Amino acid sequence: MLRWTLLVLAVVLAGAASLTWFRAPTIWLWMTSILVGEFGHFLFLLPVAVGGCAWVWGGELRVVIIGICVVAAVGMWRPVVLAAVIGQTLPAKLGSAFGKVEMNRAPFSLGGLVARSDEPVAVETRDVAAGLPMDFYRAVGRTKPAPCVVMIHGGGWDSGDRGQLPAVNHHLARLGYAVAAVSYRLAPATVWPGQADDVVAAITYLKAHAAELGIDPTRLVLMGRSAGGQIASSVGYGRPDPAVRGVVSFYGPHDQVFAWGFSREDDILNAVKLLRQYLGGSPDEAPEAYRTASAYLIATKENALPTLMVHGEMDSMVWNKQSERLHAKLDGLGVPNAFVSLPWATHACDFNPHGPSGQLAWYSLEWFLAAVTK
Repeated sequence: MLRWTLLVLAVVLAGAASLTWFRAPTIWLWMTSILVGEFGHFLFLLPVAVGGCAWVWGGELRVVIIGICVVAAVGMWRPVVLAAVIGQTLPAKLGSAFGKVEMNRAPFSLGGLVARSDEPVAVETRDVAAGLPMDFYRAVGRTKPAPCVVMIHGGGWDSGDRGQLPAVNHHLARLGYAVAAVSYRLAPATVWPGQADDVVAAITYLKAHAAELGIDPTRLVLMGRSAGGQIASSVGYGRPDPAVRGVVSFYGPHDQVFAWGFSREDDILNAVKLLRQYLGGSPDEAPEAYRTASAYLIATKENALPTLMVHGEMDSMVWNKQSERLHAKLDGLGVPNAFVSLPWATHACDFNPHGPSGQLAWYSLEWFLAAVTK
């Protein structure tokens, strides 16, 4: 009985580890893919333990169980190995795109996997407008006005809030950047471009209160994850403002017509519903909304900003092709940009800032901010 239990455990662990090679088709498997992709360097001890037990008690199934456990352990360590490889060339990629920056750490390290998180900074909550609160993270150690990152949350446009994944906000504040985590009205109650209007209102507020916030109103960067990445790029390109120096998008969708073309009602997010309620219908019913909500469609040499994109190839919520296509278009336009593609990573891959994806994403972000705000 024990050997069959060990076999089942081995198969389950190998199945979980396979999510570093294959996209997760359900929400629960997506959550599992974050665990194995970004915490697998700890979880690999499970297949090691099962394999060890199989060596002692596996009987005639010993070799099979151990073989499956080896596959599971390899899958769980795959992100670490690939992150180390990507880290070797990442400085050259970022330097080619944005210029040389002096960094005091490597893009990826084994020690970083067990690093401690930054000490939190004080957070001030302000009202940009009625129903639009903003969390402000004041830059630490600055004697001069600081650059400010306008952080736009994700959530499929119909959920999420400004408190989402705050670790990076504290980290940037400790590095000397102010961070304004802003709110926007959600779908379906508000359709596009209402969300863009809300982000522009936040930018206007930051400029008007720059002195009291200790920020430089001429050095702003828009950053968003997922849906927030779409808003950041669309506002950055579509609402030109000399104060906005660049755009950062982590796993954001940049072409909504393209997204509509491969969306299904039975996909992991019911993307058809999300797009309809956000943009007011289909592309035929709301063509202007789809166009202005798509950085890929509105980008020109004159309006596109320096852009950093980080996206996992195993993302089953926002296809990695979204960032790949925008990268290719910006290259064609001659706009400085970098696309950091992570072969093992899924949506929200920076959930663990110390994991393989988190380390590479934060390194890229630090380089980009230093380059565009200097």
